[in-house]
Amino acid sequence: MSTVCEFELCGKQEIYEFNKVAKQANGSVLAQLGKAVVLATVVSEFDNPVEEDFTPLTVQYLEKTYAAAKLPGGFFKRESKPSEFETLTARVIDRSLRPLFPKGYVYPTTITVIVLSADKDVDLQALALNAASAALYTSDLPIKKSVAGVRVGKIEGEYVVNPTETQMNQSTLDLYVAGSKEELLMIEMKSISSEDMIEVDIEAFTKVHKANEMNEEELVKAISIAQEALKEANEAYEAGFESACKEAKDVELVEFSIAESVITYVRDTYMANIKEAIKKLAKSERATELKDVAKLISQDEYSLKHEISLKDIYEAVSIVKREIVRNMIVVDKLRADGRGLKDVRPISIDVNILPSTHSSCLFTRGETQALVVGTLADSKGGQMYERLTEKSTMTENFMVHYNFPGFSVGEAKPMFSVGRRELGHGNLGKRALESSIDASFTDTIRLVSEILESNGSSSMATVCGGSIALKAAGVPISSLVAGVAMGMVVEGNSYSVLTDIMGLEDHDGDMDFKVAGSRNGITALQMDIKLGGIELSVLKEALLQAKEGREHILSIMEEAVKEIVPSEALPLIEQFAIDPSKFMAIIGKAGSTIKEIIERFEVSIDLDRDTGNVKVSGEKKENVLGACEHIKTISNNAPAGRKMSKNLDFEKVYKVDDILTGKVERITEFGAFVALPEGGEGLLHISKISKERVKNVSDVLNVGDSVEIKVLNVKKDRIELASAGL
Repeated sequence: MSTVCEFELCGKQEIYEFNKVAKQANGSVLAQLGKAVVLATVVSEFDNPVEEDFTPLTVQYLEKTYAAAKLPGGFFKRESKPSEFETLTARVIDRSLRPLFPKGYVYPTTITVIVLSADKDVDLQALALNAASAALYTSDLPIKKSVAGVRVGKIEGEYVVNPTETQMNQSTLDLYVAGSKEELLMIEMKSISSEDMIEVDIEAFTKVHKANEMNEEELVKAISIAQEALKEANEAYEAGFESACKEAKDVELVEFSIAESVITYVRDTYMANIKEAIKKLAKSERATELKDVAKLISQDEYSLKHEISLKDIYEAVSIVKREIVRNMIVVDKLRADGRGLKDVRPISIDVNILPSTHSSCLFTRGETQALVVGTLADSKGGQMYERLTEKSTMTENFMVHYNFPGFSVGEAKPMFSVGRRELGHGNLGKRALESSIDASFTDTIRLVSEILESNGSSSMATVCGGSIALKAAGVPISSLVAGVAMGMVVEGNSYSVLTDIMGLEDHDGDMDFKVAGSRNGITALQMDIKLGGIELSVLKEALLQAKEGREHILSIMEEAVKEIVPSEALPLIEQFAIDPSKFMAIIGKAGSTIKEIIERFEVSIDLDRDTGNVKVSGEKKENVLGACEHIKTISNNAPAGRKMSKNLDFEKVYKVDDILTGKVERITEFGAFVALPEGGEGLLHISKISKERVKNVSDVLNVGDSVEIKVLNVKKDRIELASAGL
């Protein structure tokens, strides 16, 4: 007999049905919100514990295309590799639920969430987490704490909890918070850009790009609203799910304890050695120095006499190391590398060091180094992808790809395909930078961050280097964006907030969070809380300290961009606007005219029918400018209006070898455009002006000059000219 639980939360009806499907799993649920239905299952192997001191948890989130009544795209009509959204959602669920597992739980566990029916107006990421938590809470695992996911948007200045997708399209904030009724466990946030209309003159308006950064007070307020929603939801879930809970299994929580006498011996005898190792650890994420100390201890008389294993000695060394690091931070307000709590490591920035790339930036902060390379392409060069709730294929025109090779931390391992961590860090970089890019820039941008060294905060180095790479590529951005990784250590009632944490502090701290933004506010935030919640007042203090660090980094970045020399590989792009009704003259019959322009001048041309914007790009400046002038000539010769039959037909008016008298209208580097006596204008190329070589057109001709010309070539929509004396 199934158990059905129904809830009315945020004005929406949620239905959870237990003991109906997947009954051989330790826990399962069918969760429904609107037309969306997901299946969540939890399976744990109590008879197969691992030997290591960690919880072997795997989370999968899978979208089935039948859920949206469509077939998988591509040649093979079967779901295969998870999409980036599926991978990132699985990561969100993992980061939210992993803290619930008690220490010593060493049994392989898999949480699987499958989307069976989709609804465009339902947040599948939040529903997936809620369903996974419900399956875990009602299972026979020793976990009795509910976790929920809440999304908060900001629409016309008002905060909206769990907005629909339609509402999110109007939002300037995307805040996703996961937590229990008492604790915040995970936070992800990004600002969303917008274009506002402002009046520049009487009844004259223009669009202005806004990155919509948030200040620290606004963000804390939004998080507090999410926290209230989490409390309401989790209290309802825990009360409602009680009747569906299975009896918890009596599972042994394995204790990985070291004899206190061993820890005391290591602390009393080898404290100086461990402190010296910590100084070296501050320069690397590798733990070879600690291993060397452990090997030294394993060979002394005490260890040999008491037959202490190297594994236990290393564990004791790690415990003492952790005590030293945390005591230095909380009591002495000093860090392992000698910095104060608010100090940022030394920064160096080198721009456009790769001559054949569109842009590049080598950003180095302490022992963390990111080489970020930018590449531009036209709007058609973006990454095509499918969304479950969309019928047509979509295109992503801004990509941030993050690579973390083993050599960056001194490990001898080959580079494999992209993992979840790399996808997550790339996504964080994208969220931090995206809102700063002007919406009018529709070309495709790809940033690739190669991590060459890592000792903490490589994702934030990606943000800093990425922002400069955008600037160096000529991408219009509202402001530079910098990122900094923060940490916190708590001992009793005392705590310390750390700016620009290194790997050692990340490992031994209680919380780490990454904040990115401009001088106007925060554009992205990612936070994972290990200590069981955080007070909002402490969070605000940490965010304000992060602001100090961010502004320090921005001041260095602002100096670096003053010295940018554009890459020679950067494509030349020219943009101008014409009457959209004249586009048909530029395109020509079956695209013949525009194809001829593209082939003749070796350029790419993008036409925006809505705005009349024409964008011409190419490798050679002369060709780009020539194509622009050619297009303008065709436009000038084509009268406004949709009926192109009224266009001037050059073939009916002029013949080859006609001698005419015209007037110079415009002068360019490659020639002059001459107004003709019977209407229209034609190009008098620099090579056709005189028998002698002409270096500059303006040396021979001026605007307004009357010139005698001969028709060299004539087509229906354009004409080529030469000096009559040739």
